[in-house]
Amino acid sequence: MPIREYKASDSKKACSFCRDGFERVEPLDCPSFPFCPECGKPVERQLARPILGKSKSGLVSRAKSAGLTTYKKVGNGEYEKQ
Repeated sequence: MPIREYKASDSKKACSFCRDGFERVEPLDCPSFPFCPECGKPVERQLARPILGKSKSGLVSRAKSAGLTTYKKVGNGEYEKQ
């Protein structure tokens, strides 16, 4: 399930939880969450950028140790097994 980001519609009337923004794990077919769970003020779903690129946390080595296959990009639309 994707992580959705929300932020207060009006930051001047919001609590610190929704003013700074918060995340929720929701199914793809779930409609937008309309209100802050802390203060009940209206919130808007934010467009979140996907995380792409090299891992700085050792994700590749952890995936390999878990038995998963990893691929490395070698060209435009071309990948090879690592």
